[in-house]
Amino acid sequence: MKRLFFLNFKVGRLLILLLALSLNAFSQADHDTLRLFVIGNSFSQNSTTFLPQMAKERGEKLTIGRAELGGHSLEQHWDYVEKFEKDSTDVKGRPYAGKSLKTLLSNGTWDIVTIQQYSYLSGDSASYNPYAQKLVAYIKKLQPRAQIVIHQTWAYRADAKKFGSVGKGQLAKNQQEMWEKSREAYHRLANQLNAKILPVGDAFEKMATDKKYGYKKDTSFDFEHAVAPNLPDQTNSVNIGYFWNKQELAFDPNHANDAGKYLGGLIWYGILFKESPKKVKFKPESVSGDFAKVIKNIADHLVNDSK
Repeated sequence: MKRLFFLNFKVGRLLILLLALSLNAFSQADHDTLRLFVIGNSFSQNSTTFLPQMAKERGEKLTIGRAELGGHSLEQHWDYVEKFEKDSTDVKGRPYAGKSLKTLLSNGTWDIVTIQQYSYLSGDSASYNPYAQKLVAYIKKLQPRAQIVIHQTWAYRADAKKFGSVGKGQLAKNQQEMWEKSREAYHRLANQLNAKILPVGDAFEKMATDKKYGYKKDTSFDFEHAVAPNLPDQTNSVNIGYFWNKQELAFDPNHANDAGKYLGGLIWYGILFKESPKKVKFKPESVSGDFAKVIKNIADHLVNDSK
Protein backbone atom coordinates (compact mmCIF):
# COMPACT_ATOMS: atom_id res chain seq x y z
CA MET A 1 0.00 0.00 0.00
CA LYS A 2 2.83 2.38 0.90
CA ARG A 3 4.61 1.67 -2.41
CA LEU A 4 1.36 2.28 -4.29
CA PHE A 5 0.77 5.50 -2.37
CA PHE A 6 4.24 6.84 -3.13
CA LEU A 7 3.91 5.79 -6.78
CA ASN A 8 0.64 7.68 -7.10
CA PHE A 9 2.16 10.63 -5.27
CA LYS A 10 5.13 10.77 -7.67
CA VAL A 11 2.89 10.42 -10.72
CA GLY A 12 0.70 13.24 -9.39
CA ARG A 13 3.68 15.51 -8.85
CA LEU A 14 4.97 14.71 -12.34
CA LEU A 15 1.60 15.57 -13.89
CA ILE A 16 1.47 18.86 -11.98
CA LEU A 17 5.02 19.68 -13.14
CA LEU A 18 4.19 18.87 -16.77
CA LEU A 19 1.02 20.98 -16.57
CA ALA A 20 2.95 23.90 -15.11
CA LEU A 21 5.59 23.64 -17.84
CA SER A 22 2.98 23.52 -20.58
CA LEU A 23 1.13 26.51 -19.14
CA ASN A 24 4.40 28.40 -18.87
CA ALA A 25 5.24 27.54 -22.47
CA PHE A 26 1.81 28.75 -23.58
CA SER A 27 2.19 31.93 -21.58
CA GLN A 28 5.65 32.51 -23.01
CA ALA A 29 4.42 31.94 -26.56
CA ASP A 30 1.53 34.32 -26.00
CA HIS A 31 3.88 36.89 -24.51
CA ASP A 32 6.13 36.68 -27.57
CA THR A 33 3.25 37.54 -29.89
CA LEU A 34 2.10 41.14 -30.16
CA ARG A 35 -1.69 41.15 -30.35
CA LEU A 36 -2.83 44.33 -32.05
CA PHE A 37 -6.45 45.37 -32.47
CA VAL A 38 -7.27 48.15 -34.94
CA ILE A 39 -10.43 50.28 -34.83
CA GLY A 40 -10.55 52.47 -37.91
CA ASN A 41 -11.29 52.60 -41.60
CA SER A 42 -9.49 52.47 -44.96
CA PHE A 43 -6.70 54.71 -43.64
CA SER A 44 -5.80 52.21 -40.91
CA GLN A 45 -5.99 49.47 -43.54
CA ASN A 46 -3.56 51.49 -45.66
CA SER A 47 -1.09 51.97 -42.81
CA THR A 48 -1.09 48.30 -41.82
CA THR A 49 -1.06 46.77 -45.31
CA PHE A 50 2.63 45.84 -45.17
CA LEU A 51 2.98 45.58 -41.37
CA PRO A 52 2.67 41.75 -41.29
CA GLN A 53 5.46 41.38 -43.88
CA MET A 54 7.71 43.73 -41.93
CA ALA A 55 7.13 41.89 -38.66
CA LYS A 56 7.68 38.47 -40.25
CA GLU A 57 10.93 39.56 -41.88
CA ARG A 58 12.24 40.87 -38.55
CA GLY A 59 11.23 37.68 -36.70
CA GLU A 60 8.40 39.34 -34.78
CA LYS A 61 5.14 37.51 -34.10
CA LEU A 62 2.08 39.61 -34.79
CA THR A 63 -1.65 39.01 -34.65
CA ILE A 64 -3.98 41.73 -35.94
CA GLY A 65 -7.66 42.02 -35.11
CA ARG A 66 -9.75 44.53 -37.02
CA ALA A 67 -12.93 46.59 -36.68
CA GLU A 68 -12.58 48.72 -39.80
CA LEU A 69 -15.25 50.22 -42.03
CA GLY A 70 -14.56 52.61 -44.91
CA GLY A 71 -15.07 56.30 -44.18
CA HIS A 72 -16.04 55.69 -40.56
CA SER A 73 -15.59 58.14 -37.71
CA LEU A 74 -15.23 57.72 -33.96
CA GLU A 75 -18.87 58.71 -33.58
CA GLN A 76 -20.04 55.99 -35.97
CA HIS A 77 -18.00 53.27 -34.27
CA TRP A 78 -19.44 54.34 -30.91
CA ASP A 79 -22.96 54.43 -32.35
CA TYR A 80 -22.64 50.73 -33.22
CA VAL A 81 -21.58 49.98 -29.65
CA GLU A 82 -24.67 51.73 -28.29
CA LYS A 83 -26.95 49.87 -30.67
CA PHE A 84 -25.44 46.52 -29.68
CA GLU A 85 -25.60 47.23 -25.95
CA LYS A 86 -29.23 48.25 -26.29
CA ASP A 87 -30.17 45.16 -28.33
CA SER A 88 -27.56 42.50 -29.08
CA THR A 89 -29.78 41.05 -31.81
CA ASP A 90 -29.87 44.33 -33.75
CA VAL A 91 -27.81 43.84 -36.91
CA LYS A 92 -26.99 47.56 -36.87
CA GLY A 93 -24.90 46.91 -33.78
CA ARG A 94 -22.95 44.15 -35.57
CA PRO A 95 -21.52 45.90 -38.64
CA TYR A 96 -18.12 44.17 -38.72
CA ALA A 97 -18.96 41.21 -40.98
CA GLY A 98 -21.92 40.43 -38.74
CA LYS A 99 -20.01 40.84 -35.49
CA SER A 100 -20.06 43.50 -32.79
CA LEU A 101 -17.06 45.38 -31.46
CA LYS A 102 -17.61 43.62 -28.13
CA THR A 103 -17.39 40.19 -29.77
CA LEU A 104 -14.22 41.09 -31.65
CA LEU A 105 -12.52 42.71 -28.65
CA SER A 106 -13.44 39.76 -26.43
CA ASN A 107 -11.57 37.31 -28.66
CA GLY A 108 -8.52 36.73 -26.46
CA THR A 109 -6.29 39.34 -24.86
CA TRP A 110 -5.14 42.33 -26.86
CA ASP A 111 -1.88 44.12 -26.03
CA ILE A 112 -2.56 47.27 -28.05
CA VAL A 113 -5.78 48.79 -29.36
CA THR A 114 -5.60 51.67 -31.83
CA ILE A 115 -8.21 54.30 -32.57
CA GLN A 116 -8.36 57.16 -35.06
CA GLN A 117 -10.68 59.79 -36.44
CA TYR A 118 -12.17 59.82 -39.95
CA SER A 119 -9.65 61.83 -41.98
CA TYR A 120 -12.25 64.32 -43.24
CA LEU A 121 -13.11 65.21 -39.61
CA SER A 122 -9.59 64.90 -38.22
CA GLY A 123 -8.96 68.65 -38.21
CA ASP A 124 -12.12 69.34 -36.19
CA SER A 125 -11.25 68.68 -32.56
CA ALA A 126 -14.90 68.92 -31.49
CA SER A 127 -15.72 65.85 -33.61
CA TYR A 128 -13.60 63.62 -31.37
CA ASN A 129 -15.57 64.19 -28.20
CA PRO A 130 -17.14 62.47 -26.37
CA TYR A 131 -16.89 59.46 -28.68
CA ALA A 132 -13.18 58.76 -28.29
CA GLN A 133 -13.44 58.84 -24.49
CA LYS A 134 -16.48 56.55 -24.53
CA LEU A 135 -14.80 54.11 -26.89
CA VAL A 136 -11.67 53.98 -24.75
CA ALA A 137 -13.71 53.40 -21.58
CA TYR A 138 -15.52 50.57 -23.36
CA ILE A 139 -12.23 49.07 -24.58
CA LYS A 140 -10.74 49.26 -21.10
CA LYS A 141 -13.76 47.53 -19.62
CA LEU A 142 -13.25 44.61 -22.00
CA GLN A 143 -9.45 44.74 -22.15
CA PRO A 144 -8.21 46.45 -18.97
CA ARG A 145 -4.53 45.73 -19.68
CA ALA A 146 -4.56 46.92 -23.30
CA GLN A 147 -2.52 49.99 -24.24
CA ILE A 148 -4.45 52.60 -26.21
CA VAL A 149 -2.51 54.03 -29.15
CA ILE A 150 -3.74 56.75 -31.52
CA HIS A 151 -3.23 56.52 -35.27
CA GLN A 152 -2.61 60.04 -36.55
CA THR A 153 -4.06 60.10 -40.06
CA TRP A 154 -2.71 62.27 -42.87
CA ALA A 155 -3.79 65.33 -44.82
CA TYR A 156 -4.88 64.95 -48.45
CA ARG A 157 -2.46 65.52 -51.30
CA ALA A 158 -1.69 69.15 -52.13
CA ASP A 159 -3.65 69.05 -55.41
CA ALA A 160 -6.85 67.70 -53.81
CA LYS A 161 -10.01 69.51 -54.89
CA LYS A 162 -11.27 69.66 -51.29
CA PHE A 163 -9.68 69.27 -47.85
CA GLY A 164 -11.02 68.15 -44.50
CA SER A 165 -13.15 69.98 -41.96
CA VAL A 166 -11.39 72.17 -39.39
CA GLY A 167 -14.57 73.32 -37.64
CA LYS A 168 -18.31 73.56 -38.11
CA GLY A 169 -18.94 74.61 -41.71
CA GLN A 170 -15.27 75.35 -42.32
CA LEU A 171 -12.84 73.42 -44.50
CA ALA A 172 -9.06 73.54 -44.50
CA LYS A 173 -7.72 75.80 -47.26
CA ASN A 174 -4.85 73.49 -48.21
CA GLN A 175 -2.82 70.44 -47.26
CA GLN A 176 -0.75 72.27 -44.69
CA GLU A 177 -3.74 73.64 -42.79
CA MET A 178 -5.43 70.24 -42.80
CA TRP A 179 -2.25 68.66 -41.40
CA GLU A 180 -1.74 71.39 -38.79
CA LYS A 181 -5.33 71.26 -37.53
CA SER A 182 -5.52 67.46 -37.50
CA ARG A 183 -2.15 67.21 -35.76
CA GLU A 184 -3.34 69.65 -33.11
CA ALA A 185 -6.56 67.67 -32.61
CA TYR A 186 -4.78 64.32 -32.39
CA HIS A 187 -2.27 65.61 -29.85
CA ARG A 188 -5.05 67.14 -27.78
CA LEU A 189 -6.77 63.75 -27.72
CA ALA A 190 -3.51 61.99 -26.85
CA ASN A 191 -3.02 64.32 -23.88
CA GLN A 192 -6.60 63.72 -22.72
CA LEU A 193 -6.17 59.95 -22.91
CA ASN A 194 -2.49 59.87 -21.93
CA ALA A 195 -1.94 57.81 -25.06
CA LYS A 196 0.91 57.36 -27.50
CA ILE A 197 0.62 58.53 -31.12
CA LEU A 198 1.55 56.77 -34.35
CA PRO A 199 2.69 59.90 -36.27
CA VAL A 200 1.79 58.76 -39.77
CA GLY A 201 0.26 62.14 -40.56
CA ASP A 202 3.55 63.85 -39.71
CA ALA A 203 5.41 61.36 -41.91
CA PHE A 204 3.17 62.12 -44.90
CA GLU A 205 3.66 65.84 -44.35
CA LYS A 206 7.43 65.52 -44.17
CA MET A 207 7.40 63.51 -47.37
CA ALA A 208 5.06 65.94 -49.14
CA THR A 209 7.06 69.04 -48.20
CA ASP A 210 10.55 67.64 -48.78
CA LYS A 211 12.26 70.07 -51.16
CA LYS A 212 14.04 67.35 -53.10
CA TYR A 213 11.68 64.36 -52.92
CA GLY A 214 8.26 65.87 -52.27
CA TYR A 215 5.53 65.36 -54.87
CA LYS A 216 5.00 68.23 -57.28
CA LYS A 217 1.95 68.54 -59.51
CA ASP A 218 2.56 67.98 -63.20
CA THR A 219 1.59 71.34 -64.73
CA SER A 220 2.39 70.24 -68.28
CA PHE A 221 -0.23 67.47 -68.42
CA ASP A 222 -3.40 68.20 -70.40
CA PHE A 223 -6.11 67.08 -67.99
CA GLU A 224 -8.90 68.36 -70.24
CA HIS A 225 -7.90 66.11 -73.13
CA ALA A 226 -6.34 63.16 -71.31
CA VAL A 227 -6.27 59.87 -73.21
CA ALA A 228 -5.87 56.44 -71.59
CA PRO A 229 -3.46 55.11 -70.50
CA ASN A 230 -1.53 58.40 -70.24
CA LEU A 231 -1.12 59.83 -66.74
CA PRO A 232 0.48 62.95 -65.29
CA ASP A 233 3.89 62.62 -63.67
CA GLN A 234 3.25 61.63 -60.05
CA THR A 235 6.81 60.83 -59.02
CA ASN A 236 7.28 60.47 -55.26
CA SER A 237 3.58 60.75 -54.47
CA VAL A 238 2.53 58.81 -51.37
CA ASN A 239 -1.14 59.13 -52.32
CA ILE A 240 -2.93 57.27 -55.12
CA GLY A 241 -3.64 60.36 -57.18
CA TYR A 242 -4.70 59.96 -60.80
CA PHE A 243 -5.51 56.58 -62.35
CA TRP A 244 -7.65 55.23 -65.15
CA ASN A 245 -10.93 53.58 -64.25
CA LYS A 246 -11.87 52.01 -67.58
CA GLN A 247 -12.04 55.09 -69.84
CA GLU A 248 -12.42 57.63 -67.05
CA LEU A 249 -9.51 59.53 -65.52
CA ALA A 250 -10.17 59.07 -61.80
CA PHE A 251 -8.56 60.94 -58.92
CA ASP A 252 -7.94 59.85 -55.32
CA PRO A 253 -5.74 62.36 -53.48
CA ASN A 254 -6.68 60.90 -50.09
CA HIS A 255 -5.72 57.25 -49.82
CA ALA A 256 -2.17 55.94 -49.72
CA ASN A 257 -0.50 54.25 -52.66
CA ASP A 258 2.11 51.54 -52.07
CA ALA A 259 4.75 54.12 -51.11
CA GLY A 260 2.36 55.70 -48.61
CA LYS A 261 1.36 52.30 -47.23
CA TYR A 262 5.06 51.50 -46.86
CA LEU A 263 5.69 54.77 -45.03
CA GLY A 264 2.74 54.20 -42.70
CA GLY A 265 3.73 50.60 -42.07
CA LEU A 266 7.28 51.61 -41.12
CA ILE A 267 5.93 54.09 -38.57
CA TRP A 268 3.65 51.44 -37.05
CA TYR A 269 6.44 48.86 -37.03
CA GLY A 270 9.01 51.20 -35.45
CA ILE A 271 6.66 52.41 -32.69
CA LEU A 272 5.03 49.07 -31.87
CA PHE A 273 8.19 46.96 -31.91
CA LYS A 274 10.54 49.69 -30.63
CA GLU A 275 13.00 49.18 -33.45
CA SER A 276 14.47 51.41 -36.13
CA PRO A 277 12.55 51.24 -39.43
CA LYS A 278 15.95 51.31 -41.14
CA LYS A 279 16.41 47.68 -40.12
CA VAL A 280 13.46 46.62 -42.25
CA LYS A 281 14.66 45.26 -45.58
CA PHE A 282 11.23 44.50 -47.00
CA LYS A 283 9.81 46.92 -49.54
CA PRO A 284 6.93 46.73 -52.03
CA GLU A 285 8.03 45.92 -55.58
CA SER A 286 6.41 49.10 -56.86
CA VAL A 287 8.67 51.29 -54.68
CA SER A 288 12.19 51.90 -56.00
CA GLY A 289 15.19 51.20 -53.83
CA ASP A 290 16.23 54.85 -53.76
CA PHE A 291 12.75 56.08 -52.81
CA ALA A 292 12.50 53.35 -50.16
CA LYS A 293 15.65 54.76 -48.51
CA VAL A 294 14.10 58.23 -48.39
CA ILE A 295 10.90 56.82 -46.89
CA LYS A 296 12.82 54.83 -44.28
CA ASN A 297 14.86 57.88 -43.27
CA ILE A 298 11.69 59.90 -42.70
CA ALA A 299 10.06 57.06 -40.74
CA ASP A 300 13.18 56.53 -38.64
CA HIS A 301 13.40 60.23 -37.78
CA LEU A 302 9.79 60.33 -36.57
CA VAL A 303 10.06 57.06 -34.64
CA ASN A 304 13.12 58.42 -32.83
CA ASP A 305 11.30 61.67 -32.06
CA SER A 306 8.44 59.64 -30.54
CA LYS A 307 10.64 57.92 -27.95
